[in-house]
Amino acid sequence: MIDKRIDSLIDAVADIFDGATVMIGGFGEAGSPIELIHALIDQGAKNLTVVNNNTGSGHVGLAALIENGQVCKMICSYPRTVSSKVFPELYRSGKIELELVPQGTLAERIRAGGAGIPAFYTATSVNTPLAEGKEQRTFDGRDYVMEYGLKADFSLIKCERADRYGNLTYNKTARNFAPIMATAAATTIVQTGYLVEVGAIDPEVVVTPGIFVDRVITIAEPAQESKLVAEGRIYPCR
Repeated sequence: MIDKRIDSLIDAVADIFDGATVMIGGFGEAGSPIELIHALIDQGAKNLTVVNNNTGSGHVGLAALIENGQVCKMICSYPRTVSSKVFPELYRSGKIELELVPQGTLAERIRAGGAGIPAFYTATSVNTPLAEGKEQRTFDGRDYVMEYGLKADFSLIKCERADRYGNLTYNKTARNFAPIMATAAATTIVQTGYLVEVGAIDPEVVVTPGIFVDRVITIAEPAQESKLVAEGRIYPCR
């Protein structure tokens, strides 16, 4: 087995390249890998396509990555939430592209990508603008729209516990998209709150097996997005 531990945030994201597709875990604040995202801002890769449930809040985390001009396209379900300030303005001014995907369809597209399934049919977007231009078929008298599986060059995810082999567990709903994103990316980079010894995680409760993980960095006291937003924090500081 390979030791997946990385000592530096800089090293963790160093090879993310311009034009990469990056999946970023999180459902709003829950499970958002703030420190990895901020490291990516410092690293400076541009023209990124980012897959996430939303487009971030305030001026930190994913919103900060977008505000820094590093994202050319978002693939997400909720491009505008209560605290979304950055993306809506950029989108209205034509400075960023959006691919809107219903949340369940987004999850299934990622899962399919990780499972090697190139496409599937769903009834979710039938007779809506999201079905325009897509192949449609009828099964058992019901119409369906074809959606493609999603894969990425990198995924950035957050877990609660990890061992050096990359076996992961999550904290309740902070689990959200992380397990399927780990399977759908060529390189999965994880920040963990606790790094434990091999064998300390019961194999029966491992959610993401280490085979899907490439790098693990310990962030013992991760930032809370809602707290940063409430404090009016901006990243990078300016």
